[in-house]
Amino acid sequence: MKKSKNFLQTIVEKDLQSGKYKEIITRFPPEPNGFPHIGHAKSIFINFGIARDYNGHCNLRMDDTNPTKEDTKYVEALKDAVLWLGYRWEGNIHFTSDYFTQIHEYAIKLITMGKAYVDSVDEEKMRELRGTVTEAGKRSKYAKRTVAENLDMFERMRKGEFKDGEHVLRAKIDMSSANMKMRDPLMYRIRHAEHFRTGNKWCIYPMYDFAHSLSDYIEGVSHSICTLEFENNRDIYNWVLDTLDLTPPRPYQHEFARLGINYTVMSKRKLLELVKGKYVNGWDDPRLPTIAGLRRKGYTPESIVTFCDKVGIAKANSMVDIAQLEFTIRADLNTKVPRVMCVLNPLKITLVNYREKGEKLDASYYPDDVPKKGSRALPFSREIYIERDDFEENPPKGYFRLTPEQPVRLKHGYIIACKEIIKDINGCITEIKAEYYPTSQSGSDSSGIKVKSAIHWVSADTAKRVEVRLYDRLYSSEIPESIEDLNPNSLKVITDALIEPAVVNEKPDERFQFERQGYFYADPIDYTDEKPVYNKIVGLKDSWGKKTKVTLQKSQTKEKKEQIDGEVVAMTPEQEKLFDRYKKELKLNSEIANTLARDADLSAFFEMALKVLYSPINLANIITNEVAREIKQSSKDSLKFTPNQIAELIEMVDKATISNKIAKQVFEEMVTSGANPKEIVEKRGLLQISDPDHIGRVIDEVIEKNYENLEKFRAGNKKLLGFFVGQVLKATGGKANPKLVNQLLVQKLG
Repeated sequence: MKKSKNFLQTIVEKDLQSGKYKEIITRFPPEPNGFPHIGHAKSIFINFGIARDYNGHCNLRMDDTNPTKEDTKYVEALKDAVLWLGYRWEGNIHFTSDYFTQIHEYAIKLITMGKAYVDSVDEEKMRELRGTVTEAGKRSKYAKRTVAENLDMFERMRKGEFKDGEHVLRAKIDMSSANMKMRDPLMYRIRHAEHFRTGNKWCIYPMYDFAHSLSDYIEGVSHSICTLEFENNRDIYNWVLDTLDLTPPRPYQHEFARLGINYTVMSKRKLLELVKGKYVNGWDDPRLPTIAGLRRKGYTPESIVTFCDKVGIAKANSMVDIAQLEFTIRADLNTKVPRVMCVLNPLKITLVNYREKGEKLDASYYPDDVPKKGSRALPFSREIYIERDDFEENPPKGYFRLTPEQPVRLKHGYIIACKEIIKDINGCITEIKAEYYPTSQSGSDSSGIKVKSAIHWVSADTAKRVEVRLYDRLYSSEIPESIEDLNPNSLKVITDALIEPAVVNEKPDERFQFERQGYFYADPIDYTDEKPVYNKIVGLKDSWGKKTKVTLQKSQTKEKKEQIDGEVVAMTPEQEKLFDRYKKELKLNSEIANTLARDADLSAFFEMALKVLYSPINLANIITNEVAREIKQSSKDSLKFTPNQIAELIEMVDKATISNKIAKQVFEEMVTSGANPKEIVEKRGLLQISDPDHIGRVIDEVIEKNYENLEKFRAGNKKLLGFFVGQVLKATGGKANPKLVNQLLVQKLG
């Protein structure tokens, strides 16, 4: 089936057919102020891919116009990312700083034409004069400077006679433009900082919108492809090139939707915060969405390119499920990598009737449905190790692994049966005495014994001790907002895992599937022969979305309520009674009703709070989440707050005195101080804002800063109402009355 063209390919083909361009030239122009992430991979895929598909070329250009944030290490990271993904740029790497002299000359030309002026108002005044989406801006009094005065001031700026922020160069366009970015945008600013390439030669640096369009023109770029956030910047892009009346052909800007992935942040500012705050172990931490992080984790360049291709090129922003990325690497590795055995939590098995000195079992690296061939000699001995959870002394229904009554097959080996359980003084199982069936060897089994599963194992004599790093998603929130959303269990390090010997003898960059565990990769930084280290790339299937399920099962004698979470635990009659009351009388959902009914401490806390305030749903929500967390971390006796105080807190929420967001802040202080919630609210000035005029002013500011989303909303994207509500609440620290915010926004957005 022939793949349909995306809208960018359609544009390129139309421009070629019309003769607008003789050659297609694109560019990938990142700012070297951080390591590239998978969002950059999509841009690389698009820009280099289009150039390749139409026999053109793509430039790699560093947009190095901000000396305070840029560094050579970021340049190298960007180069490595492009090369690792399999692309090559045309000629040498380009830098916007290569064109500083030419860009400066273009600025002088605009001043001479009366199209640019030096402004000397401060930042606050400039913002005030800019106007709002409903009110035109006012031009600064300094716009009346003559051409000669502007040329003189701009030259003195270049010579370093002024302090940072004292003056700026602005384009003279239209202070009443509906596109607020066209209201005399900045072209140059003063930065007394050493540039990593030009040193101290310059102390004025061009702004992105001015430098970007001219750099594209200087390089002969035909199609300037960027993300949707720059859609409103396109007017400035065109104004610069059109006003300077440059010799054709000139480039045109086209926008595509940037890549957004849930449970992930793509902001370089937020990524830098994680790195600098040591929440992760550097830019190449395998939990980060950086190319370096994904590469170290074990992702292949093919899988990332395939992912970028599958998510497609669209005009509207959307969120991609991270499971799609994980599916892509899983599919890429499934037929490529050998399957081996590694035990993460070892339990010793002694085969009491095994009298051999040891033997070698022939074990294939690949299942029958994989075309690749290969096998290894797998050592087998009297003492082996299995996973601790592959044995259950008191197994639940549906457990098919080793039990005192149930035999199991060792993968590639024999069937074994438990004969004796050895425990320490604390009752912890330390060893299993078992028997093996000599005629049950895999591939030539004549024992007649039926088993329902096979488990992995390693020989105690030859297994190698390795470190295994199990990575999970860095954030526990689907749409992370801050550091508070970090997943505390994003990394688990196992230092005493045991692996079969053939694995550590392979080449260091080999990837493996650890049987029943997932796909793993030898860490390219920390791996040594003395201490092998393996990173988990991805599990064998997506388990993130699985949640504890509560089911109601009917037996022939009576109805039972049971929780399914690895094992079945029936409710007591008292718990059943509570469950029924919470669900039917108080209208709580099944999950919350089940949690309260099963936990005596939580249900007692809930009942006491309910006597003070009859708000069952809101009380149940905070108690089964926030209160439960505190009890779990310490104990009910060490809590500094009481059920009465929780009831007072929820009462303020019910009366709209405070918002839910503020309630969480108050609760956190109650946890540490034990103070009364009303006192905390009054002391910290957290009362909910319900003044329409106050909220109206905040809404105006939010709309002004998000003009592009306003246009999209008015064009029909009504889902953006939620975005504006969120921004207003964020601007007021969560204090604004959400209902009032919603009402006022509907009026103002039109």
